Amino acid sequence: MTDNKDIVLDAVRRYHRQTAADEGFKPGVTEIWPSGAVLDEEDRVAIVEAALTLRIAAGPSAKKFESDFAKLLKRRKAHLTNSGSSANLLALSALTSPTLGDRRLQPGDEVITVAAGFPTTVNPILQNGLIPVFVDVDLPTYNTTADRVAQAIGPRTRAIIIAHALGNPFEVAEVAQLAKDHDLFFVEDNCDAVGTTYDGRITGTFGDMSTVSFYPAHHLTMGEGGCVLTDNLRLARVVESLRDWGRDCWCEPGKSNTCFKRFDYQMGNLPAGYDHKYIFSHVGYNLKGTDIQAALGLTQLAKLDTFIEARRRNWRRLREGLDGLPGLLLPEPTPRSEPSWFGFVLTVDPQARFTRAELVAHLEERKIGTRRLFSGNLTRQPAYIGRPHRIVGDLTNSDIITEHTFWIGVYPGLTDEMLDYMVTTIKEFVAVRG
Repeated sequence: MTDNKDIVLDAVRRYHRQTAADEGFKPGVTEIWPSGAVLDEEDRVAIVEAALTLRIAAGPSAKKFESDFAKLLKRRKAHLTNSGSSANLLALSALTSPTLGDRRLQPGDEVITVAAGFPTTVNPILQNGLIPVFVDVDLPTYNTTADRVAQAIGPRTRAIIIAHALGNPFEVAEVAQLAKDHDLFFVEDNCDAVGTTYDGRITGTFGDMSTVSFYPAHHLTMGEGGCVLTDNLRLARVVESLRDWGRDCWCEPGKSNTCFKRFDYQMGNLPAGYDHKYIFSHVGYNLKGTDIQAALGLTQLAKLDTFIEARRRNWRRLREGLDGLPGLLLPEPTPRSEPSWFGFVLTVDPQARFTRAELVAHLEERKIGTRRLFSGNLTRQPAYIGRPHRIVGDLTNSDIITEHTFWIGVYPGLTDEMLDYMVTTIKEFVAVRG
């Protein structure tokens, strides 16, 4: 049987080498994506090897990934999910658990976040009947500040959830201290920032919980996937329950009676001895990942340091190449940070002799992919108009982002030739229009 498996995997390696040949970069013809997965021979082999086991649910690879990823991010527990969006949903929902007693979040409680972000950081607030409190961000870091967060704390404020913008961290240590001083829960959306540091400490380790996405655009990929991480064992247990249908049992799939008292429980209004595998203590979901996803995640994880360095190198090449161009606000890292960049963000000066739309059209026509800075000002999006919320201060910079901001890629699949073509294309445009 082992010989047959080796034959299959050798064939996969040959297939990869035959089909993954680089056709070379052709300026204006080859698509330059703003983001994407970087997959190699070992990734392909890992997926096929996992498929050969027919372990189609979560299994050994999922458990190993959770353990390895928790160690990497210096957290006690990591729970694999089917997406980063689900990770955010689980993290916020966990804070409403009755097991937290008087600290649990109740409908109508407020959660501070930023207006200029991605919807899935904010959606779980509304999905749990909570009230988002929106604050503005700074330019050119595209992050909010601890001062803005402090000003937003009111009598009903119970939690904070903020994402690090395109890999650039917000003042996360200061926000964590605010949360501690005011007895607030703090969820760190680290989906765009794996490998970023602030004050020399890796992001994703400051909050009560942190979340990560493994969508192809992110620092490592499983195709789809996400993770919730925490040092708090009570919260970890709630996250696991909510992820796994809301069940009270903690047995792994395919196992029974891990607690050695499967038929000795009495909970709720159930009869004594009701099978613990079918006792549900939370109104939960099924948001688990699979072993095939995790197998890919493990091979990606081995390359994470290389990916992070490539992102930083690519960002620096763009920043140096575009420095000093009139009409463009270039990004700056947050002081005391070393970002693990997700993208290179550009804001066209409202007084420039060209518009964001014109520059974006110029780039797209030349096969240079662009993306908006996600939602822009979320309060202007149709999904959120009429939804309960509170705004503290103005949202001037969030509106500027909505009108004038976009980003281009720095992901590891980009070559120096591609990056230089991006710089040249932008320079040529500005020289004519500026």
